[in-house]
Amino acid sequence: MQVRDTTEVAVNTFREWSTPLGLISCGWALAACSAVWWWLAEAPADRLFVGVLTVVLAVASGCGSVLRPRLRADPSGIALRGFTGTRHHPWSQVRFEVRSRQRLGLTSSTLELDTESGELVVLGKLDLGEDPQDVAEALEELRG
Repeated sequence: MQVRDTTEVAVNTFREWSTPLGLISCGWALAACSAVWWWLAEAPADRLFVGVLTVVLAVASGCGSVLRPRLRADPSGIALRGFTGTRHHPWSQVRFEVRSRQRLGLTSSTLELDTESGELVVLGKLDLGEDPQDVAEALEELRG
């Protein structure tokens, strides 16, 4: 007689969301191109304009790079990455909902994460790389 082992194997499933890597790479490429443009510019006004453009592109791309992944979820809770580090919140201390707003004929959605510590984090499609409604459904599934 054959005996089966019915012990369940705990699978550590998780999901991550962040700004698309292609967008961040494009930002870095544009920052490099604008740096070359700055170096080739001769007029002071051109150098000032292109210098500011280069700094803005580099800062935006750097922020996108540092904050990857912006949101991570697993069966134990969520982790939010910010400039000061990553903060983990168990599911019992997190509420989330999707808010949609319409303005000038365009609809935009955001995912609002509210923690018991009073922290409110609002993430849009640019932060998550996916539609906030799809992310909320995945969070609900992971929460169980």
